[in-house]
Amino acid sequence: MESVKQVTVETTVQAPVEKVWKYWTEPTHITKWNSASDDWHTPIAENDLRPGGKFHSRMEAKDGSFGFDFGGVYDEVKVHEVIAYTLGDGRKVTITFKGQEKETQVIETFDAETTNPVEMQQQGWQAILDNFKKYAEQS
Repeated sequence: MESVKQVTVETTVQAPVEKVWKYWTEPTHITKWNSASDDWHTPIAENDLRPGGKFHSRMEAKDGSFGFDFGGVYDEVKVHEVIAYTLGDGRKVTITFKGQEKETQVIETFDAETTNPVEMQQQGWQAILDNFKKYAEQS
């Protein structure tokens, strides 16, 4: 069996960890930043942030041409520190929040899927993270 490739993306947000955590986890905020490009959006986001809790978001092209569901179950939640979850297809994701005064480093590590090239997946996840940074710093 082929070993799973883990991919890491990261950014530093110019905001305290309390704000970053809130914007990352609350559905009203998730719908505003969770896309890789301006022609996509997330019209639906649900989040039960606790171990065993489920999350779900719907990502769609704004023109309605394509969309998909993204969701899973939380394995670990440490407020302002770590969120770990398992996606519906069994892949694992860990997000680490490192707050330092007025900035927060967000490091996201995920198991790559086998359908798309790893570089493309990394670029997509990084684009979403960059969009989050922009939203959290402007709001």
